[in-house]
Amino acid sequence: MIEVEVSNRSGSFVDEAGAVAMARDVLAAEGVRDGELGIAFVAPDEMRALKREHLGIDEATDVLSFPIDGNEPLPVGEPRALGDVVVCPQVVGSNWRAPLVHGLLHLVGHDHGPAMEARERAHRP
Repeated sequence: MIEVEVSNRSGSFVDEAGAVAMARDVLAAEGVRDGELGIAFVAPDEMRALKREHLGIDEATDVLSFPIDGNEPLPVGEPRALGDVVVCPQVVGSNWRAPLVHGLLHLVGHDHGPAMEARERAHRP
């Protein structure tokens, strides 16, 4: 089972239960059946600080991913730490679901390009 911890620091309403269900569905479709995942919804100032700190770019963005174990094989009994997806609802408006899918795909090892775009279309909400 995918354990999901959600934090909403954005100041906007977000369907947190819907985000958890969607994350579990996307990850299951990508072959991930268990692990730990963090999803954070943040305000533009926090997103800007994260992007500046981790990518050296001083601007807010829609989504950032911080993968840990991805979909790599792990030793038996070791829990899978997928990582965190951070979404800024104020940047994307009410369509936070598409950036969440994008971020989840990065956590399981997909990079930008045609294959990832096809996976995003397959998971389009």
